[in-house]
Amino acid sequence: MPHGETPDTVKNHPALKGITILPRTGQSGNVGTLVTKTLLVAGEPRVTTTSTGQRGAMLRAYDKATGAEVGSVYMPAPQSGSPMTYMFNGRQYIVIAISGGNYSAELLAFRLPQP
Repeated sequence: MPHGETPDTVKNHPALKGITILPRTGQSGNVGTLVTKTLLVAGEPRVTTTSTGQRGAMLRAYDKATGAEVGSVYMPAPQSGSPMTYMFNGRQYIVIAISGGNYSAELLAFRLPQP
């Protein structure tokens, strides 16, 4: 499956008016990835309109063995640095730098669900 939503410039192109583009086409751009024992984690490199109608980007997790997307979470701006992970009090976190356009740079931390 391609990584990332279909860019708005493609979805909203006049030549494609009335056409639903499925599955998503992915995005061009460079992003760092995080590899764990079972997952590959990467954020989207561009701002798009997400499936919920919000403008932003998604952080996605893929099963390493199958390539299937196993989870995603909304970010208000695209990934601008490589994700990293750490443990604190027995819980695993992923931290990622985001920024872009009018959005100031910041770090986001996501706590992973307990197995």
